[in-house]
Order: sequence, then C-alpha cells, then structure tokens
Amino acid sequence: MSERIVDVPVAGGTLRVGVRGGDPGSSGDASAALLVHGITSSHLAWDFVAERLPDVTLIAPDLRGRGMSRTVAGPAGLAAHAADLAATLDRLGIGQTVVVGHSMGGFVAVVFAHLYPERVTRLLLVDGGLPLDVDPRLSTDDVISGVLGPTAARLAMQFASVDDYLAFWHRHPAFADDWSPRLDDYFASDLVDDGAGALRPATAYETVVADVADMNGGATLPAALAQLRHPARLITVSRGLQNEEPGMYSPAYLERVLPTYPGIRHERIDGVNHYRIVMSDAGADVVAQALREELAAL
Repeated sequence: MSERIVDVPVAGGTLRVGVRGGDPGSSGDASAALLVHGITSSHLAWDFVAERLPDVTLIAPDLRGRGMSRTVAGPAGLAAHAADLAATLDRLGIGQTVVVGHSMGGFVAVVFAHLYPERVTRLLLVDGGLPLDVDPRLSTDDVISGVLGPTAARLAMQFASVDDYLAFWHRHPAFADDWSPRLDDYFASDLVDDGAGALRPATAYETVVADVADMNGGATLPAALAQLRHPARLITVSRGLQNEEPGMYSPAYLERVLPTYPGIRHERIDGVNHYRIVMSDAGADVVAQALREELAAL
C-alpha cells in the first residue's frame, strides 16, 4: 500500500505524517484510524499492521523528536504530543477517529482522548497506556535504564554503518530468534548522520527523558485515566522489550490496577513480546483484527 507524507505545522516546527489508503477527508471518519508509535520508534513500525488493512485510511505521524519529525523544537511530554495529534487531524480534515497507541503511543492516546475528547471515538491501547509498575522513588534515568535497557542505551551510541546498526538489532533479545528481513528497512530508516562521520539513532535521549518523566511522574496521565470516557480496549503481551516474562504488565499487577479503570476492556496475548505485537506477522494479525472490530463498533 502506497504512502504519502503530509507536513503538519506544529509548535516548534513541522510534523511529518504518513498517510496510507484514501484521502481521509473524503473517505469519512469511520474508515480512518490514527496510529501512534512508541518511545524510540517511528511511524514505520506500523508497516506490518498497515499491510493487513488496505481498505482503511491510516494516519501515522512520526512523533516530535523521532524519525522525520526529529527536528521539531520545544518540549516533549504527553500534552505536547496530544496537541500535535490534534493538529494532524485538523490538517487532514478529520473530525474524530479511532486512536491506536503502541507502548508510549498508548499513553499519548489516553491523554489525547482526555484533552481533545471530541476528536476520539474509541481507543485501542497496545501494551501501553496504563501506569508502569515502577518504583516512584526511582530517577527518570533509572526508569529508562530499567524499563528500556539496551533500547535506550543505543541512543548514545554511534554506528560506523547501517550494517553495524542492523547487527545490534539482530542480537537484540526481542528479535534474535524471530527476525524478518522486512525489519532491515525499518531499522535502517532510524539512522541519521551524527555530523562526525558516523550514524546515530534519530531519537535524542533528551526527548526520551522528557517523555518518560511525564509518563511516570507527571499529573497528565493520572488525570486522563481518572476521567476516561471513551470505549477503551487494552491488549497486553506476555513478554517485554528483552523478550522476558512476564512483560511490561505482569498478570499480578494488572489484577491490582485494572479494577481502578473499569472502562478498559483487557485481553492478554501469550507468546509475543512488546516489539513483535506490532512488528511481526503474528502480532500484526492480532492488532489489525482488533482495529477492524473497533471500527465496526462505531
């Protein structure tokens, strides 16, 4: 499915947004979905899901500080991302839509629905959106190290070539036993020139710090969850970013926290990790089917 890139003016610069399918302004809101990627990712992480939905208009921005939107200046944080999503829908002439968020994108989706309730019909949260089970006394750097591990550590690394960077990901526990050649293009697209003859990931560590601090210590997310008014469906998986069990959300933690949010419908998918729930054929089948069901419920 072909993709076109739309430039969206936002505070601090221009957000780059991938659009697949028909013209969202003419196809109608009911056949469109807004896809929000994770914390060090880009809109291309949705490729596996998108190919299963050729009849749906999919709007997928590179969030500020990531991918083609890496030069957008100014603060990050959940409210800033939510404002960018509102600007995206304005630019494309969409009144309201289903919002799908993976990982940090789930947090952004929840806050977007809270701050711009008229723009959202339903939420599909994919292994993200609920508070993480982390010690509130930890520093932001410790949370990043403990939760993201090598995924965040690579942001400070330099790579001599695209092949070197791909080798890093080939060894990553999340992909070591389940690599698809299609991932080569996705990870290669993440690299930018560091200005000193080497390559580095597009996402800046400082941007991640700002977002993680807001996700885990800010007041924006708790307020949004406490006043959740849209139908919301949460998919969690049994393995985390390092392919470890029990994943980002353990069953015991979910048993404690989900009763606090009775409006969230939850389902657990076993045998898939945090990355592969969107970046694998098996995971994308689950997410694409869930999105079809949410669109059908409109």
